[in-house]
Amino acid sequence: MPLTTVVLVLAAVLVVALVATFLLRRRFLLSGLGAVTMCLRPVGAPRWSVGVAWYSGEELLWYPALSLSVRPTQRLCRTEFHVEGRRRPTVDDGAVPVDSQVLICRTGAGPQELAMDPSTVTGFLSWIESSPPLGR
Repeated sequence: MPLTTVVLVLAAVLVVALVATFLLRRRFLLSGLGAVTMCLRPVGAPRWSVGVAWYSGEELLWYPALSLSVRPTQRLCRTEFHVEGRRRPTVDDGAVPVDSQVLICRTGAGPQELAMDPSTVTGFLSWIESSPPLGR
């Protein structure tokens, strides 16, 4: 077998392994209770990041969709979350689905915009509002 064929076969196996790992990670992230698809963008940033968010006790853990990491890149504390407004996506929002709701939020990590399905917004707002009072 020529060397170029061996290299091509190894490259193909590597690509298949990466795709399988990516798909398994996404399936694992979406299989948990409280897991939702959500887009996130720091206010003023040019691009949205698509990902999976998990409600984990007092934190919203956000995992980017296009990553192999099993660690969240954002940990947003529910007691530091304040929704300041909501809007429909505009042409400038690009990758955000047209039927989504965009929430303008102030968080402990700074101002953020979150885009999600309207049914997810209801659950998300309920999660924020059910936060225990500070000082307990």
